[in-house]
Amino acid sequence: MTPLRARLPDLPLAAATIGGFWLFYLATIVLRMALLEENFHALQYRAAGCLIGVILTFLVYLVLRRAAAESIRIKVIAAAIACVPAAAIFSTFNLAFMLYQPLPRSSSATTTAPAKPMQPPSDARVARLIADGLVTWYFFFAAWASLYLAISSSVQLRNAERRASRAERDAHAAQLRALRYQVNPHFLFNTLNSLSSLVLSRREDEAENMIVGLSTFFRASLSIDPTENISLAEEIKFQLLYLDIEKVRFPHRLRVEVRVPKALEQVPVPPLILQPIVENAIKHGVARTTEQVTLTIEAVEEGGRLVVRIENDRGPDPSAAVMHGTGVGLANVCDRLAARFGREAECSHEGLPNGGYRVTIAMPLE
Repeated sequence: MTPLRARLPDLPLAAATIGGFWLFYLATIVLRMALLEENFHALQYRAAGCLIGVILTFLVYLVLRRAAAESIRIKVIAAAIACVPAAAIFSTFNLAFMLYQPLPRSSSATTTAPAKPMQPPSDARVARLIADGLVTWYFFFAAWASLYLAISSSVQLRNAERRASRAERDAHAAQLRALRYQVNPHFLFNTLNSLSSLVLSRREDEAENMIVGLSTFFRASLSIDPTENISLAEEIKFQLLYLDIEKVRFPHRLRVEVRVPKALEQVPVPPLILQPIVENAIKHGVARTTEQVTLTIEAVEEGGRLVVRIENDRGPDPSAAVMHGTGVGLANVCDRLAARFGREAECSHEGLPNGGYRVTIAMPLE
């Protein structure tokens, strides 16, 4: 951006409105000359007058630019004051033009007697003529100033709305990223604990398989933009990668069932939205019992919304973990859904009669 554009960012707007105003004025002069069959010899003087008008209007614009940071009330006052000298100067020029460059008579007019030489008016009449012209031209300059202020205020308002909207989107995206990035450290902490247990118990092959699975999971998850949706099928694929890691720890205790209709596989969902829930099901269900636990992931459509239920059919009630402050994962999921979908989202959890637990999330179908 050039220094001039930096100081006068709305210069194109000012130039367009100033040029438009004075071209309109010149067009009315030409039209009047054509209708009254006047001599077009005077057009050059009118054009010179328009040039002076453009310069004076630009000076009014510079005054308004000095008040650009002020309230609209101050801008209106500045415009009202700046238009006075502009109108006075232009009125004086017009009077000088009429006195010293009188318009030639119409080409169709007949002359019966030679014109009498024009007598210079008295000072009082000159002052009165300038004052009359000042009033007329004041409204012309004020009309331009009103148009300029209206358009520039509208542009500033739209720019402010765009900036506010952009700031809101950026803040929203930052919030989603912050919530999304909480998933990996939480998951990594639990997985490294499991890996440590395998190493300490000298289950090297299982530890190696877990490391490979962990590498695959993170390679896939880190390629995801946390602010972009993925398909439900991809989300389920990520959860199965995670569950493959956990099956290394619980080869005979963990059983997984996935029930997702074909019609819902391509429904967009926030990335890794299910992972903290699945992780909690392992931590508070499978890891705390010696019985086989079936972890079920089910997706259905209900009332125009995607409803996903994750439940385990055995194990201690994981609501105790929430009561003792370790329910970060579930709270994270609820916060992400609320940030993404607002009141259209739902997040609930409940114990099952058989001792298992179910978490249900719902979001609009997009």
